Amino acid sequence: MKVKILLADDHQIVREGLNSILSKRPDMQVVGEAEDGRTAVRLARELAPHVVIIDIGMPELNGIEATRQIVAEVPGVKVIALSMHSDKRFVSGMLKAGASGFLLKYCASEELIRAIQTVRANRVYLSPEITGIVVEDYKQKLEEDEASAYKILSPREREVLQLLAEGKTTRQIAEALHVTVKTIEVHRKQMMDKLGLGSFADLIKFAIREGLTSV
Repeated sequence: MKVKILLADDHQIVREGLNSILSKRPDMQVVGEAEDGRTAVRLARELAPHVVIIDIGMPELNGIEATRQIVAEVPGVKVIALSMHSDKRFVSGMLKAGASGFLLKYCASEELIRAIQTVRANRVYLSPEITGIVVEDYKQKLEEDEASAYKILSPREREVLQLLAEGKTTRQIAEALHVTVKTIEVHRKQMMDKLGLGSFADLIKFAIREGLTSV
């Protein structure tokens, strides 16, 4: 049986490159492509792929939040993060969200294939450059009192915050999430209260600093 793979990256040239590599494998098949995080979640539900290869810096819904939803909703799926950056916050966020692998975008095609085979065997695959970061992060830990979006805010609040940081209006967000405008306004106030922030500008700066959006 072929390994069904979903590609999620907002750059078409990256998707085309991955597709070109994988199309040469008789045991692998790309069943879908997504250019934003929300589409990636929807296609994962519809196509039930074995493996999802997803970029972290995705519009609409970033790779970390998309991974969290995909792993929760698609039984047995394996997610491999793909990123230009090896920042430990991103690595930690993806692994905590349920990713089984983490690749840097400049990896060789052989490493991509090896990563897919590894996660399909229920093992974790990390690029060599990432392994050291994970070990160092484990040794040092993040300070317990550090204000982190992933400790303080709920998944829905993080989702709303990303959309706010991307310039969406309250009404646009409400429509995208199928809730009322009032609900979004409540989320916004609760986030500012939780984080102890006094202005909307500070809230957006926090979102960018925490990597919730690439804006």
